[in-house]
Amino acid sequence: MNESGVLQGKVALVTGGGRGIGKAIARRFAGAGATVVIASRKMENLEVAAKEFAGLPGRTIPIACHVGRVEQLENLVRETEKQAGPVDILVNNSATSLGQGSSLEVTDDQLLKTIEINVLSAVRLIRLTVPGMIERGAGGCIVNIASIAGLRPQNGGLVYSFTKAGLIMMTRVWAVEFGKHGVRVNAIAPGLIQTDFAEYFWKNEEYRKQLEATQPIPRIGVPDEIGGMALYLASPDSSFVTGQVMVVDGGATAR
Repeated sequence: MNESGVLQGKVALVTGGGRGIGKAIARRFAGAGATVVIASRKMENLEVAAKEFAGLPGRTIPIACHVGRVEQLENLVRETEKQAGPVDILVNNSATSLGQGSSLEVTDDQLLKTIEINVLSAVRLIRLTVPGMIERGAGGCIVNIASIAGLRPQNGGLVYSFTKAGLIMMTRVWAVEFGKHGVRVNAIAPGLIQTDFAEYFWKNEEYRKQLEATQPIPRIGVPDEIGGMALYLASPDSSFVTGQVMVVDGGATAR
């Protein structure tokens, strides 16, 4: 795919855009000409990313936002529209992983906080952006960052697995509901990617060696490999793709 200018004139909103997968997606979008709003709790991470992207064709706008707070999500969309324009592309990337360990030890607080970040933030942002996409009649694109943990159980990861599975099902429901309005909704399910978020796994030498010995592509992934898939899903090249879960895992789930 020729990336140059493919998202020219589009406004993209990427949550968790200050580092890791979200930052890689934002970089690819800005490189393709989009105006990209990146959001996360830590403004310093966002400002560093925006400075790095300054030479790219698209503009990058950092806006601090705790996605677990509805009033901050409302402000995020309001500021996006004020500074960049209506949202054409929404990437629900922010996530947390609490309660790692035995499912019998998961607390109500861990469960509720994970749902709030991993699921409810996406629902709220859909409600805040999709009506405008439909009203403008120019279509739109939603990309939800799920996980292969939502396709098969993650050992010791009850809460994370079920929230990502929920995000996958919501992706399909939204795709069916919004397709007639020209709004496409897809998900990406990464395998193990080298990010700060996933360092619990990839910094575990025994776990990493086992993965590399059994996975068809014997290495962990890098954020830009998810960024490339997100760019495809946001571009006209995927105009006939909706309701799909694009697995990017080095073949881990093929075994």
